Order: sequence, then structure tokens, then C-alpha cells
Amino acid sequence: MNTTADRGLARAVQRITSTARGPYQSAIVRIGFAATWLLFLLRELPNRHEMYGPNGPWSWGMARQLIAANDAFTALMWSDTTLWFELVYGIAVLSSVLLILGWRTRTMSVLFMIGVLSLQNRSIFMGDGGDNVIHLMAIYLVLTRCGQVWSLDARRAARAAPGVTGGPSRDRVGPVLWAVLGLALITATFLNQTGWLVMLLLGLLWVGLGLWWVVSRFAPHSEPRALLDVLANLAHNAAFVVIMAEVCLIYATAGWYKIQGSRWQDGTALYYPLKLDYFTPWPALSDLLASGGVMVMVLTYGTVIVQVAFPFTLFNRRVKNVLLAAMMLEHAAIAVLLGLPFFSLAMIAADAVFLPTAFLIWLGGRAARGRDRLFSRADVAGRPEQQRGSPDQPRTLVG
Repeated sequence: MNTTADRGLARAVQRITSTARGPYQSAIVRIGFAATWLLFLLRELPNRHEMYGPNGPWSWGMARQLIAANDAFTALMWSDTTLWFELVYGIAVLSSVLLILGWRTRTMSVLFMIGVLSLQNRSIFMGDGGDNVIHLMAIYLVLTRCGQVWSLDARRAARAAPGVTGGPSRDRVGPVLWAVLGLALITATFLNQTGWLVMLLLGLLWVGLGLWWVVSRFAPHSEPRALLDVLANLAHNAAFVVIMAEVCLIYATAGWYKIQGSRWQDGTALYYPLKLDYFTPWPALSDLLASGGVMVMVLTYGTVIVQVAFPFTLFNRRVKNVLLAAMMLEHAAIAVLLGLPFFSLAMIAADAVFLPTAFLIWLGGRAARGRDRLFSRADVAGRPEQQRGSPDQPRTLVG
């Protein structure tokens, strides 16, 4: 019996150390949250100075007093100039774009986290539930290997495979990017612009990225590289479990708190937000839904049941997939009916961590075929008329 238990333990250790689990799920979470944050930043581009910048009601001095008390991290407290604010906002936008594309995902995930924390901690009263989810997931993504698939990093790694030219020895961008970010980190540390703990964590990440590149460059098949892979896989798998637990905790707490509310108990809770002007971008549609008493009751009770039951359905794949689809549809309805698109996108991105691998592979294949068709049509449209064959020229049929 001890031998059987030892073998089972050995297999479990092998599974969590040899590979980074859920590569497609971590990729869709990366793309989902980066896209949600990017769309939010672009939507609020005209209002950025009032929300997070020098023209906001929550002034720089007030934010500095609060941050001095709660020790929250934000690079926007390093300077109160408009130029510095524009630089931080631009880095937040750029890092989101590059994280979606999967370019240098380890570095971009750190810059993405810095952008999210800097803006959200600068004006804490500008957010909602969706911002809180992005806040947490931005931290977790730093620990994941979220660029294994559907990324430019994965394409570069495939080209660097044995027998393919353009391997790690030809990588010039990585060291330059590492040196630039290191200089910025040293400057911020020297100016003492943030807490020592935050700078220590960022410094460890910076050193780790440099160590990873050196080992991959000069000793790709050595024991130190194998050790780094094991540590990276452990960090990824642990963060992946935390992300799943976080999603379950969000739904469990939301569902159990709803049960305690009298409006949720009598089945009328959904009626009231449909009658608030602030949450009715489509008044006619909201009035139509609110006019059906049975529909309101079914949706109210259904919301509570789905949220409370979802964590317990993880042990049954089929039931879990059904409730997962129901929750995603629910958030899509919230985006349309209540006018909360970014909250809904953030929750859908969080839900995506539970999507089946087979479905994600199918979805990736469809997206790749659509991309190829789009580029092939653009290529044909861009050719000269003589190359495409004009109607006046005879065509030769072969076969």
C-alpha cells in the first residue's frame, strides 16, 4: 500500500513540476483581461485627466495622503506632472496591446500589472467590481506562463527549435529591454519613490528574467535550466489554482450574500436595477423585461442558484460546462441591459479559466482559419490586375 501511495505522490509531483497546466486557459485569460483593460483605457482616453490625472476631483495631494496610510503601489505618485501621467497611461495602453499579442509575455505581464495598479490605486473611487477582478488577475498573471500558445513568444520559440535558424543567440531585443527596465528600476529605487517591499519584488522579477535569459542562452540543456523550468511550472500551476479559487470565491460569496437579501428571496431583485435610469442604456428593452413578473422571478432565482452551485459542479464536467455557459450569457446580458460592459468582460475573462481545452483548441483553429482567409483576400486584392488575371486575358485550365 505504501508503494502505491508513493507512486501516486510521485506522479502528482511529476505533473505539477514537469509542465505548466492549462496553457490554453491561461492564454485566453491573458488575452481576455488585457483586452478588457485596453478597451477601458481607450474608451476613457478623452476623460483620462479627470479620472486619473491632474484634473480629477481626487487630487494628487489627496491620493498621496491615502497611499501614505495604506502603502498601495502607484507609479503616478512619483510625479504630479502631466508629462509623467501621459507616459504612465501610454505604457499601460502599450503593455496591454503587447500582452494580447503575447510579445515578451513575462515582461509585459509585469508592465501590465504596474499599469493597472498605478491607475486604479491613483483614484480608488473610479472603479467597480470589474476593476477589482482586473486588479487581482493582473497580479496573478505575472506568475503564470501565459504565453505558451496563441502568442508571438510561442511562434518565436517554435522558430528557435533545434534545426531552425534564429534561436536564442539571435535575440537582441530581450537584453536591450531588460537593460532599459533595469535602469528605470534602479532610478526609481535611488529616488526612493516607492516602498522597499515593492521595489524588492520588482527587483527579484528583474533578476529572474535576466537569469532565465542567460541560462537559456548559454546552457539550454543544463541542470540550472531544468531547475528554472521546475520553479516556473510550480509558480504557474500555483497561480492557476489561485485564479480558479478566486473565481469560485467570487461566485460563492455573491450567491450566499444574495440568499440573505429579502428581494432575492421573494424573486424581485432583478426588477429594481431595470428601473434605474443609470443602469438602463436601453429603456424599452429594460421595461419589456421588467414587465414580465414570471421572467423576473425565474432570472432572479436562476442567478442565485447558478452562483451558489457553480463551485460544487467542478467535480462534474458536463454540469460545470452548462453552468459556465449560463454565467457567461448572464454577464453578456448584464453588459447589454445594465450598461456594464467592462465588468461583464472582466467576469467572462475570469470564467474562461474553466473552459474545456477541446473547445479552446477548436476556437483557436477557427480563429486561425478566419485570419488566414482575411489575409489571403487582402493579398489577392492588393495584387496588380495583370497578376490576378483580367477578364480580357485568356485563362488556362489545368487538370
